[in-house]
This record gives sequence, C-alpha cells and structure tokens, in this order.
Amino acid sequence: MFKKVLVANRGEIAVQIIRALHDMNIKAVAVYSTADADSLFVKLADESVCIGGPFPDESYLNMAAIVDAAVLTGCDALHPGYGFLSENADFAELCNQCGVKFIGPSAKVINLMGNKGHAKEAMKKSGVPTIPGSDGFIDSVEQAKKVAHQIGYPVMLKAAAGGGGKGIRKVADDDELLKAFQDTKREAKLSFGDDRLYMEKDLNDAKHIEMQVIADEHGDIVYFPERDCSLQRNHQKVIEESPCSEINPDKRKELGQIVVNATKGIQYTNTGTYEFLMDQDHNFYFMEMNTRLQVEYTITEEVADVEIIKAQILVAEGERLPFTQSDCEVKGYALECRIDAEDPSNNFAPSPGKITSLHQTYGTKGVRVDSGIGQNDVISPYYDSMIAKIIVHLPTKKQAVHKMRRVLNEFHIEGVKTNRDFLIALLADKHFLAGDFNNNYIESTFLKEWMKKHGKK
Repeated sequence: MFKKVLVANRGEIAVQIIRALHDMNIKAVAVYSTADADSLFVKLADESVCIGGPFPDESYLNMAAIVDAAVLTGCDALHPGYGFLSENADFAELCNQCGVKFIGPSAKVINLMGNKGHAKEAMKKSGVPTIPGSDGFIDSVEQAKKVAHQIGYPVMLKAAAGGGGKGIRKVADDDELLKAFQDTKREAKLSFGDDRLYMEKDLNDAKHIEMQVIADEHGDIVYFPERDCSLQRNHQKVIEESPCSEINPDKRKELGQIVVNATKGIQYTNTGTYEFLMDQDHNFYFMEMNTRLQVEYTITEEVADVEIIKAQILVAEGERLPFTQSDCEVKGYALECRIDAEDPSNNFAPSPGKITSLHQTYGTKGVRVDSGIGQNDVISPYYDSMIAKIIVHLPTKKQAVHKMRRVLNEFHIEGVKTNRDFLIALLADKHFLAGDFNNNYIESTFLKEWMKKHGKK
C-alpha cells in the first residue's frame, strides 16, 4: 500500500486527487509554482514543495524538479492528473527509473498512443474501425494532395503529436492545402516539438463519442458508459453528457467490446479514454486515445457509480479492480458544465484577475461542484482559465438540465468575466435538449445566433 503520493498537478484536479488519497489514508504531497503558493490544493496537502516560477515550463512541466520533490519527500508514487506531463512518456519513465510509481499506463504505451499515426496503426491491428485517411505520415504537399484526392475533400490535417485542439486544420480544396500544410507543420513544431502530419477525412455531421476504460495488471478490463462530448468550440469541450441519447444498450455493448479488444491489444493498464466519431448511421471511427484521466471523468463517475481516481491508485498498487463490468451499467443521466474565466462576447478572451465575490451552489441533491478556487483567489494568466466544473446527476436528462440551469443561475462571481450566461443559453437550446447536434453545432449554428442576440457580428 502506498504511504505517500506526490500530486504533479494544480487546481481542481489536484484537489480531487488529494481528497481521494486522504480517503485512502495516504499522505499527499503537492508541488506548486510561485503563482500558486496560496492555492487550495497546497493548503489541503500534507506537505508541499515549490518547484519554480509561474510559467509552466518553470514548474509544472519541469520533470526534474517534480521527480526530485517526489524522491526528497519519500513518495512511493506520483499521480499526474490531466494536462501538463500526464501524457509524457519520458516523464513516466523518469518516475519509474527513480523508484516512484507512475499512476498511469506504461511509458511504452503512452508513447505508442501519444503519436496519432502510430496509434491509428495499432488500432487497425486490433480491429478497431478508423477514419479514412493517410497510411502513416505525410511528408510533402504533393503527397497531401494525392491523399486528399483519394479520400475526397474536405479533409483534416493533424499533427501526429497533437492534442488540445492544436495542430489541426480543416482543408476544403487544393488552394487551401498549401497554406494549411505549412501553418499546421509550423504550429506542430512549436507546440509539440514534432512537425509530422497525417490526414483524415472530415466527417462533418458526426458526434464526438468517448468511452473510458480501466484495466488492472491481472487482466481485468471494465469499460464505462459513453460520453457525448460533441458540444465544442475550437476543438475544446464546453458541455459533456453521459450517456449519449442516440446510443442504445446494444450499441453501447458493441462499442465497449471494441474498446476492450483494443485495450488488450496494446496491453494497456490503468485508465484511459478512447475517442470516436459516430456518423449518422451510428458507425464508430477511432480518432485518438487519451492515456490519462480527463476533465469530464466526473460524469462517468456519477453515471457508473464508481470512484475512478481511487481505482487508479489501487491498480497502480497491483490490486484488482474494485468493481466489475456488471457494476458499471448506466444509472441515470449526468452532464458537466465548465465555468471558465473568459468573455464570450469578446471572442471568449481570457479574463484573469482576482475573484472578489463568489457563491457556488452546494448542498442540493444530484449536484457536484469540483473547484480549486475560492473568494479572493486569483485567476492566473499562466494557466487554464477553468474556475469550476458543475456536474448534475439525476434520473433523466430533462430533470438534470432543469436543475443545471437553476444551479448556474445561482452561481455568482465578481472580479472576472465568465461563460456562465453562454452555458445557460446553450442548455435552453432546442437542439441540445433533443440531442440533435454534432461536433460542429456550436460554431456553425448556436454561436452565430447567440452573438446576434448580444449585438455582436
């Protein structure tokens, strides 16, 4: 049993990991930047170590400083959370070399699935359906044109090492391809240190469906009810829900078997999420795999009635999963709204600053608020602008949406601008309520109508 675990992250996810560790009677060590010295996660930890300045590369991306802190404080293991170094194979390997268990999959698997081209090939070998596109990487504009003509425009140019909406361009014809190829290659190099690209057919009218899985070292694999993450802006998720209203139990089982086979095929352990596009005929096409916890794991916990962070820790200790597949059937409906410090009326510009007043809705049935921020805290310009995740879990979508709108209306904050009113409007949208939306809906339709109502062009 681990006695002490270092939390290599910040904000609300660091808070949730620390709470899970304390529930399991495990001591938690926080690492923090100079900008986060007074943050809630630092106060909750049993020990804390400052690892550098406010910029991520000075602190939360500083592998040597983080592992040094783990070793010097006598940690048995390290939980990476999500973002930052959570999908860095070199970091996972460094932890293990220094005798600190990395709570996640092996460095080998992280490396395999972190490269989109290699991941696609691995999925094909496991019989997972993939989006039509290039076989391997595209080295030139001429090769890109050839592939585009074979699969048909529009296409998506993607960075092999991409993620978080970076290193991706939609291309409609040959004229756009030259500039898009150069721009995507440049962005990929700057963002990921890897300028290799691949190409996929653009599936316009598709839903973004995710299925999270967890596997232990004894061969046990459990998949969880799917998440519909189609409501996105700039490839960033806005609202997530589980289950998807368009997937019936038979389709869920079919997708689950695909995921289980893939997990066995790559010898994956701990938790991860497979991302698919689902077309109008309910065919699934693999996009990528996140070899870590995701922001929206919360709705999966609610609908499946599990505690995923605790299960991650048990798996890393070599224990069997604390639940079976039959324990994880769909139980009601859950959705998550992310409250961000941004100004939707100003092209969602970040809104850093000090929170002078804050009221979050606690103490109401079916409502969960995950946050690492309180009154008088500062939203830093150095990191993600998320203030809180609000999750509602009730028997039906109608009930959950109704309560979420009430909860958001009660949410009050001063000192920074937020996307609260945008979320409230989206929850009232008839297409959202009917489940009749795809992964382009916010940008192609809803956002334009919303901007008109708010006097923006």
